[in-house]
Amino acid sequence: MKPNRIPEALILGALLCLGLALLGHFARDGFLSARDMDRTVTVKGLSEREVPANIAIWPIKFNEASDDLNRLYDQIQVKNDLVIAFLTEAGFTDEDITSSVPSVTDRQAQSYGGNQPNLRYVGSSTITVYTSNIEAVRAAMTRIVELGKQGLAISGQDYEARTEFLFTGLNSIKPEMIEEATRNAREVAEKFAADSGSRLGKIRNARQGQFSIQDRDSSTPTIKKVRVVATLEYTLVD
Repeated sequence: MKPNRIPEALILGALLCLGLALLGHFARDGFLSARDMDRTVTVKGLSEREVPANIAIWPIKFNEASDDLNRLYDQIQVKNDLVIAFLTEAGFTDEDITSSVPSVTDRQAQSYGGNQPNLRYVGSSTITVYTSNIEAVRAAMTRIVELGKQGLAISGQDYEARTEFLFTGLNSIKPEMIEEATRNAREVAEKFAADSGSRLGKIRNARQGQFSIQDRDSSTPTIKKVRVVATLEYTLVD
């Protein structure tokens, strides 16, 4: 090597060594950072509330049968009027009460062979109460036997005539419940971090579960249990 090129070679070698040292340092920091990111804890936080139902849907369904179709419709109309009068007396307004179109079946047209029905036509009608007056519905339901005494064959709580009590105020309690579920999840994560000799880092991932609204129990459908679960993933640091 020529003497005048020796200083250049020394400088190039020094720069190369410095570059390798820096590369090793950054690689080490990157490895440690990646390793730290892999240290996480996933926790769930629960929030539950009991709330009163604020909407009642009460269908009152009855059946009628006759050999004369016109007479059947007359009977249905008379008994519709009886049901509406009962509901009005119980404190419900015209806006609360809805009458459905009667459903009529010709049983003779559906029979086969010698199996002929005693009464050819059978019809049903449903009067539905939709109201926020939950207590009025509960009180009136205890008096429904009065309609039976007037000759109405009231259907039981089948699928089409099942009383429903609803809670429609979820949006008003959502923010507080999400905050509570998140706070509960963080408390669990902090306890885990402390027990493992670490500190809680930042949130790496968060998922809010769906809200569920169910009857508190089968005996009290007017009380609802609202529930949500939040799932959070935190990093752990030394």
